[in-house]
Amino acid sequence: MTPTIHPCGDSALMLQLGDKIDAEANARIIALAARIEAAGVMGVGEVVPTYRSLLLRYDPERIRGAEVERMLLRGYEGLSDTETAGRHWTVPVVYGGEVGQDIEEMALAKGLTPDEMVALHSGAEYRVYMIGFAPGFAYLGGLPEILHTQRLATPRQNIPAGAIGIGGQQASINSVAGPSGWRFIGWTPVKSFDPTRPEPFLFRAGDRIRFRAVEVDEGKLLAERIEAGEAVIEPEAAA
Repeated sequence: MTPTIHPCGDSALMLQLGDKIDAEANARIIALAARIEAAGVMGVGEVVPTYRSLLLRYDPERIRGAEVERMLLRGYEGLSDTETAGRHWTVPVVYGGEVGQDIEEMALAKGLTPDEMVALHSGAEYRVYMIGFAPGFAYLGGLPEILHTQRLATPRQNIPAGAIGIGGQQASINSVAGPSGWRFIGWTPVKSFDPTRPEPFLFRAGDRIRFRAVEVDEGKLLAERIEAGEAVIEPEAAA
């Protein structure tokens, strides 16, 4: 993959790979972000990995844009898409119910039963492509094609935190309450964003996620344990 560099104002540059969602490109972007952050170059500030690009903010009074561009290209040279291994998570989900309000309509439209929807959704492994839109909001790739569904024409105004969504070919975990045009099929008590934690964001770009279906009573119990400060899920060893 040949990277291209694009200026973003007078204090940021963006390195871009390709023009579509691609797991290999995303893995290289995440690895490049880790490499640059580890280098600790004076004048380099925020490093933001996305699906296929890396935004790097810098202080032009401390480092010139031309040097930042050379650093990005040098960092990309010889980069392995496996250089940064993601963690593996199993996330409990209460499918259906008030939050998962779209599951029955979606199942009917696709010629499936709600149980078949759950089996398909929970049977896949998802890649966290990026964190964005809202604090801790996880964009997930790996959604089975049969579950791909267009967003709503008119967004709903208040979807709760923890809602498990589908938008186009992507899946998601809602991090905070707010409006959304995604379709929602379940809810997790797990908090992907909690500003009171030492690490507010639970998931990182490059992590892998599987969903585990749980009953309503277990979901409520897990929510109570989380509110009491307990970590009910832990990442498995990096792969």
